[in-house]
Amino acid sequence: MTVAAEERFRVPVPLPAGSVEVSAAYGVPPAESSDGAPTVVIAHGAGAGMDHPFLLGLAAELRVAGLRTLRFTFPYLEAGRRMPGPAAHAMLTWRAVVAAARQRGSGSVYACGKSYGGRMASMAAAEEPGLDVEGLVYLGYPLHPPGRPDKPRVEHLPAVRQHQLFVEGTNDPFVQPLAQLEEAVASCRHATIAWVEGGGHSFEVKGLKRPPAAVGAALAPVVSEFVSKREAGAGA
Repeated sequence: MTVAAEERFRVPVPLPAGSVEVSAAYGVPPAESSDGAPTVVIAHGAGAGMDHPFLLGLAAELRVAGLRTLRFTFPYLEAGRRMPGPAAHAMLTWRAVVAAARQRGSGSVYACGKSYGGRMASMAAAEEPGLDVEGLVYLGYPLHPPGRPDKPRVEHLPAVRQHQLFVEGTNDPFVQPLAQLEEAVASCRHATIAWVEGGGHSFEVKGLKRPPAAVGAALAPVVSEFVSKREAGAGA
């Protein structure tokens, strides 16, 4: 099946020091006949941009599954910096990009972020005015820095009103011990975990050599199933 090319555009983000623009790419399902398909907004991790092969593979496979996709870049990376800026800037970016997704289609909108990108979505959803999405998916939620389970990043998660899906590798150093993540998820209003057996933080599995695009594409069914259940009004 041929996947249509994505449309590149810019999204204005109102930061405290002034408005900036970030790069974005919008794609539609190959056989879509209306604008009613849900949109999955996809954020990159702290160390890689929106064009990383992992995210390209994920987005392409989501479109094959009948979903719209919108990938975007955070302001710090847009400005050529390697280290993330203030969390408040990332949250403002999430809100601006979700609004852009709403303008481009009439269907539901879901947030999906790799590591840092997912955590920033959760923080935006937890703080007023919240995040205008129907659900959130975290790909490798960074529960704590590697080796520092005493520094959990979980206090805000119970305040998220929407359904949340944590897609996590069982060998990810950011979620060891695994029981700590299970406890955090249990404290949320509506949340579940989809474990990837043997997966690391980027869902690499020892002894299984796959290009990053294939790894990302392999997660698309989990994400699309979450969206389908939310659209049907079922539990996450």
